[in-house]
Amino acid sequence: MTPLEALQATLAGEHAAVYVYGVLGGRVSSSEHPDLMSRLTSAYTTHRRRRDQLTERVQGAGGEPVAAEISYELPNRAGTTAQLEAAALATERRCAEVYAQAVGATSRRDRRWAVEALVDTAVRQLGFGGRPEDFPGVSEL
Repeated sequence: MTPLEALQATLAGEHAAVYVYGVLGGRVSSSEHPDLMSRLTSAYTTHRRRRDQLTERVQGAGGEPVAAEISYELPNRAGTTAQLEAAALATERRCAEVYAQAVGATSRRDRRWAVEALVDTAVRQLGFGGRPEDFPGVSEL
């Protein structure tokens, strides 16, 4: 995978994350579950910022940023609080996978960015019920 391909794959992952968090945020009551709403809103804001940063990085590398899909499949029905948290966890795990790929395929500034994003998403997973992992985003060694 080339560095540009890694950035494009990561951008595609961020498009999906922004979509999923937008849907999840619309399905939670901020008055009944303010903590969950806060975590979902924070994740949404972070992934929007990363999407915008990646768009600039892809353009800076001479690429045409991959466009967002019209819609994305949710990780589950996302109807209950437990399902909302599980969907958020699955989204962060998916993001960790593309960040880990980007770490391996990029260098210098892009690699530092990908490492920071990978660390952040690993920590965010814990907030949605995930468990600490030795190598987040890497399924096999």
